[in-house]
Formats: sequence, C-alpha cells, structure tokens
Amino acid sequence: MDWLRYGAEHYPNRICINEYTYNDIYRGVVHVARKLELLQASRIAILSDNSVTMAIYVLATMVVHKELLLLNVHLKPKEIENQLAQLDVTALLHSVERREQLPDSISTIVFESLERILSDEEAEDTFDWTFEDRDIAAIMNTSATTGQFKSVPLRWGQIRAHVQASQKVLGRTEKDNWLMVLPLFHVSGLSILMRSLYNGTAVTILPKYDEAQVLKLIESENINMMSINMMSLVPTILTQLEPSISHHKLRVILLGGEFIPMALIDACEKKSLPIYKTYGMTETFSQSVTFSVLDYPHKRDSVGKPLPGMQVRIDNPDADGIGEIHLTGPMVMTGYINKEPIDGDLNTDDIGYVDEDGFVYILNRRKDLIISGGENIYPKELEDLVYTLPSVKECAVVPVPDPKWGQVPALFVAFHDGESMTADAILSFMTKSLAKYKVPKYVKILPALPRNGTGKIVRNELRLED
Repeated sequence: MDWLRYGAEHYPNRICINEYTYNDIYRGVVHVARKLELLQASRIAILSDNSVTMAIYVLATMVVHKELLLLNVHLKPKEIENQLAQLDVTALLHSVERREQLPDSISTIVFESLERILSDEEAEDTFDWTFEDRDIAAIMNTSATTGQFKSVPLRWGQIRAHVQASQKVLGRTEKDNWLMVLPLFHVSGLSILMRSLYNGTAVTILPKYDEAQVLKLIESENINMMSINMMSLVPTILTQLEPSISHHKLRVILLGGEFIPMALIDACEKKSLPIYKTYGMTETFSQSVTFSVLDYPHKRDSVGKPLPGMQVRIDNPDADGIGEIHLTGPMVMTGYINKEPIDGDLNTDDIGYVDEDGFVYILNRRKDLIISGGENIYPKELEDLVYTLPSVKECAVVPVPDPKWGQVPALFVAFHDGESMTADAILSFMTKSLAKYKVPKYVKILPALPRNGTGKIVRNELRLED
C-alpha cells in the first residue's frame, strides 16, 4: 500500500488517476483517512459507482487499517442490510447518488466532494503504511442474495503476489494508462487500481461504460497520459466495441469474466488487437492464468498458463486427463470468512485439463455441466458453435430436466439488431457439427440475455416457461 506514498515522493507530478497526479491523490487519501481514523468500526462498507472520489475513499479506508467491504451497487436495501449484519459492519460510506438504497438501520456517511477533498493541503500524514500479508485489505461477497453468500477476504499477501506476477506477464511502461470501466466494487476493478499503483502508472476511471468515450480514448493520436493503452473487459463489452475500432495504440486487452466466443477472438486477431485471455476469480484476486493470443495463436482455445507462483492441478482426471481444476499459490485466499480454511488449495468448481505445454483449458463450470443419459455435454462447445453464426449476438446453453435422459440442453439466443434466424434453422446448423445427444432439445429466442452488474450472463434466470 506504500506504493501511493512512494509515488507522491518520487514522481509527484506523474498522472495517477484521470487528470490527477500522484501527489493529488496522495493528499486526498490522507485528508479522508484523517476523518476515517476517528471511526470506531473495524470494518467499513462502501457503496458507490466508479469515480475518482470512490477510489480515494477505498484507499483511505485501507490506510487506516479498516477492513473494507465493497458493496455491489445493484443490491436492494434489504440485501445491503443483510450483508452488513452478517459481517458486523456498522459504518457505511456512500456517494450522494446511492443515498436512496441505504437501509435505515445503519449509520451512513456521504462522500465529501472531490473539490473539497483535494483542496486540503494541510492534512498531516501520521499513518502506518505497512501491512502484514495476513491483514485483510478488502472483503467481497460472491453469490450475494438476501439469503446465503460467501465473503472473500482479500489479504495484502494475495494483492502483493498478484501485482508482482501480473507485471512479469503483462510488462510495464511509463506511458501505461489502464482504462477502468469494470466496477471498482468488483475484483477486476480493484485489481486495476492496485496494479497501477504498484507499477507507478496511470488509471483512467469512467463512471460507466460509454462506447464513444472509450473509442475516443483508445484511438487518440495525442501523446498524453489520457490516451489509454491497457484495458480490462468482459467479452460482452468487447463484442460491442470491436467493430468500431479502426486504429489503436493498445498493448493489453485483458479479457475474461466469462467464456469467450471464438468468433470474437477471430475478429480481434484480424485487427491485431492485443488480447490476453485470462482466468481467475475473486478468491484469487483476479487473474491467476493468462496469455497473449497474438503470441500463441495455436493455443487460442486455452485460457493461458499460470502466473508466476501459481500452480494448476487437475483432480480426479478421467482417461482424457479432464477433471476438476484446483489452484494453489500465494494469490489464493485462505478461506471464506466464518468458514473453514481451505489450506492453500482452491477447488474452482471448473472442469478442464492442462496440455503438455502447461496451458490450461476450461471446458465448463462444474455446475453448468449437462449429464444427459450418462453423456457429458459441455455448454461451452455448443455456445462456441452458435457464436459462429453472424446474426447471433449472445447465447447460453443450460440444462433442463427431462424424464427420459435426466437432463437435456436448452439454447437461449439473442440476435443483433435487424438480424434473426428461426429455431429450426439454428438446430439444422448445429446438427451438422454435433453428435445427436449434444444438439439442444429446446431453443428460446430472447431480445437479450439477463446479465449481472459485471456483464456476466445470469444462467439461473434462463427459463423456458417465462
């Protein structure tokens, strides 16, 4: 965490976040930290959309050694109340825009304006900027509902291991400027911030995804720090963005969060877009496996090789070496809060294999695997095939109960504007390439597939009867 203070001391005028320098952000963090240190709570929650102000409050909370709970902005008041209660959080910081979501049962503090934060040049830095590896920097809840959820403690040892390994794989230049459109309350957004501080480089935070603004930033011919050359995206966003990219100076596009259609990889390769496929999760502080598609085009079906320090193990492999993917290494969490420790071995609940060169292949989430009449059906295989149809915008294959076969695959599909296909035409196309048992028994055409706040398709909301 000393990365910010180091930057303010050694390159104070270098751009840190948006147009603000390392010295600006450092002074702002110290200002906010002086106020947060007065709070008695050991855990503090933050509810906010992406902004420079949110980033300052995130860092200030860490500086005063409070455990930071980052709340998903899509939660309802009751859901927020439930998460706070289960984690004994008694203080909540929030942006003005999120005031109406707040439960009445908890003390809340609204963010100061950015102008006021940065106007303070007198705040004294008396803080301890050192942290033990076991100290919790942030907490993120997964599978959050009004019922059960899992709380992931992100410890400083994980964060340090990640930023160091990521730099070795992705490299670093002084002109690096990482675009953040993914939420800061999500591990993808938080990892961007931490990587940039560790590298002493810039990050550009957008309040939300704006295609026109993103194109302007990546296509800029001006040699300045506001021209971005790195970004993290989910496939859904890149699918929308890629057709509009005519030129760029990007050196890294970190792509993950869900399965990536091969049609998208093909389109990006034709434009020499620097795709780094990645595989990771909240439990490993973002990416744990990655590679450059342009450097290894013959491995394009894989998600890459483990980052330095990480190991991938296939548990209970079948005759083809396919089994459950387990991760070990310094980026892996020690266990969920209030749950049994995992002792350094994380069962990802994904199914896949590792080839002779050490590249990892993900076939499917274990929970998404369809077992039909004793045969394994991997939805990803079917989805990759459907994505080759030019009219298809997005699709998902999910299991549905069947009295004869136990489960059968059902295809949900949405088309690009002005495009369409009949269900029979889709099935006819799939039948030419797939064994009979793999062909979906149902096809449902939708205007759009349901997605969560990070752009992932919410498969459990796909139902034939709706």
